[in-house]
Amino acid sequence: MTVHEELDVALRRLEATMKATNMWRMSAPTPDAYESEQPFCIDTMNLPQWLRFVFIARLDALVEAEAPMPAKCDVAPVVDTYLAQQGTRATDRLLMCKAIEEIDRLVTEN
Repeated sequence: MTVHEELDVALRRLEATMKATNMWRMSAPTPDAYESEQPFCIDTMNLPQWLRFVFIARLDALVEAEAPMPAKCDVAPVVDTYLAQQGTRATDRLLMCKAIEEIDRLVTEN
């Protein structure tokens, strides 16, 4: 399996995890929300919105194009902190972090 195929599987796992933990259903951000210059669009989106509409979308495009991987991906710590601050159930937090850690690993190691 190529790294792009592995990344696609990991992204589908993240999507399924977000659905299972009720973090998938939300409205799309406004077009100007994407123009944020802040990391994770933190000033214009909540983190689950960013994951769904920016992170997954951009990595899906990378997979589709079989483009080179970014030099580094380190999103899991941010997600863990955000979910802890939101009081997310420990099991949901663990599932989300594990799914994103796999994506971080695949991108960074390739």
